[in-house]
Order: sequence, then structure tokens, then C-alpha cells
Amino acid sequence: MGEFLDVALGFPTALFSFLLVVVVGYWALVLFGVVGLDDDAAAEPAGAAGFLAGLGLGGPPATVVLSLLIAVAWFVSLAGTVLLEQPGWSGALAAVLSTVLLLFALAGGWLVTRLLVRPLRQFFQTDQTVSRNAFVGRVCVVRTGLVSVDFGQAEVTSPDGSSAVIQVRQASGDNLGSGSRALIYDYDADREFFWVLPVEATGDPDYHPH
Repeated sequence: MGEFLDVALGFPTALFSFLLVVVVGYWALVLFGVVGLDDDAAAEPAGAAGFLAGLGLGGPPATVVLSLLIAVAWFVSLAGTVLLEQPGWSGALAAVLSTVLLLFALAGGWLVTRLLVRPLRQFFQTDQTVSRNAFVGRVCVVRTGLVSVDFGQAEVTSPDGSSAVIQVRQASGDNLGSGSRALIYDYDADREFFWVLPVEATGDPDYHPH
């Protein structure tokens, strides 16, 4: 038990251990009904959802995704620390290996979480897809330096007046830089992004296809 605590509270595992305590506490509150998962998902900042979608982790609520990411990263870090324990290593070498292990744990956590998120999307996709379809036909403002076929983010105002940062893509090579206005004309539910085109391409800034 003492050796386990030494590893769990040593660098880099300690970083994930403290986060894991928060995760366990959160799910304990959910289990006892103090916090509702649906309420929490509804209050989720749009920017956080957009950020996770950009990492390929979109779909389930952010609390579910982050819980999986932290748990997997903690386990990888814990196992890696045990495997790397060598009393003969110098302090400098041990520090370098610990830093590499930290990055490896984050990468491993992201990869495994991305695989686990895929089957979970079917349980959370319906409501979010309906909500996101409300953006189709609206004009957004590009917030990244460019929008291509595989990169881009924009800010859009929903019908209820709230704003959200969304993932956007364009099939053409039109110049869509930061601050450009673009029309959202379709939503790709599988890949969780919106297709856009320059407002000027519609010939009418107020053009809405739906």
C-alpha cells in the first residue's frame, strides 16, 4: 500500500491522481442524485464542446469524456512509473523519463478515450444533432485564420440568442479568414462539423436555404 501511494503521489502520476479524485467525487454526486448528468450537459460551455470535437472527442457530455481521459491517463502513468522504476538512474535521467511518461500518458489517454467515445455517441447524438441542425441556414463568423476541407472554427448565434464556437469546413478553396462571414448550409453528424461557404457566394447576405 505504501509503495502504491508513493507511485500515485509521485510525478507525473500525482497530476492525474488529484484529477481522478475530482472525477470520483463528481460521479459520486451523480450517483446520489446531487448532480444530474443531463443538467450538467445542458450547462456545458459551447467552447468546451467545440474544443473536444476538434480533438475527435465530441458527442458525449464533456464530463464523460474528461472522466475517461483522466482515468486512462492515470492508469497509463501509474503503470509506466512502475515499469520505469530503476534505482540506478540519475536524477536528470529520471526527470526526463517522467516528463516523457507524462506526455505518453496524455497521448494514450486521448487515443483510448477517442476509441471509447465512438460507441458512446449513439446514446447522446440525437438531442445534440437536433440542436446543431438549428444552426443550418445561419450566418457565422470565422474565428480561425483559414477554413479548409479539414480545419476551421467559427462563432454562430443560435435562435435563442446564445453564441457557440463550432467546427466548420468548406469544400471550395474560397478565401475564408478570421472575421469572414460564412453561411452554414449543412451539418455532418458523423464527423461533427458544419459545411460553410462565403456569404458573398450566395449573392445575398441574408440568404437562408432553409
